[in-house]
Amino acid sequence: MAPDPWLSTYDATCHIAQEIAEKIQQRNQCERNGESTTKLTVTIRALLQNLKEKITLLRELLLRAVSTHQITQLEGDRRQNLLDDLVTRERLLQASYKNDGTEPDLIRSSLMTKTANRVVSNPWFFEESEETRALGFDDLRQQQQKIIQEQDAGLDALSSIISRQKQMGQEIGNELDEQNEIIDDLANLVENTDERLYNQTRRVKMVDKKSTSCGKRNLTYICMLL
Repeated sequence: MAPDPWLSTYDATCHIAQEIAEKIQQRNQCERNGESTTKLTVTIRALLQNLKEKITLLRELLLRAVSTHQITQLEGDRRQNLLDDLVTRERLLQASYKNDGTEPDLIRSSLMTKTANRVVSNPWFFEESEETRALGFDDLRQQQQKIIQEQDAGLDALSSIISRQKQMGQEIGNELDEQNEIIDDLANLVENTDERLYNQTRRVKMVDKKSTSCGKRNLTYICMLL
């Protein structure tokens, strides 16, 4: 059985996120030791861009799978929860990338790793930003709910666009069917006209042939009389 493209992409995205967290930890350690962090910074920036693109791809694949009924609604909700969790982690990683390198609070970080109604061990060793460090658990949940609402609005907009495109495709298909019918009618008309023209030409030739034959017989008869 072929692997599910969404799940394989999700696993690859999680791997990228974990790699980013490890690279940020290495960069912060180098900063504390007074070592150069230029190479690590460039790598982290490229990985963050890749992570953002992967999340966008996951969102598109999920929308396509749900709209075409490739997966059940329950599975769609489960994957949406996983995607929401990834989006939250991506934002925290972005904030941690710009942060000064304080060690993370593992308990608060583990709150952000809830997936599919279960808590997994925290593999995200990254620094929490000042923006989220000042928030309580309820505030963090509200912030995550706001992100989910924004994603829902984006999905609704995409769904509306897809519906309009589908309607346009159907209208174009109907127009093509009408044009094909017109072309078929023209082809039949031309074919009938060619056939009538051929018959008329044949009749003219037969009349001309008879007229010529009759003229010759009349001329012979006149000569005999003379």
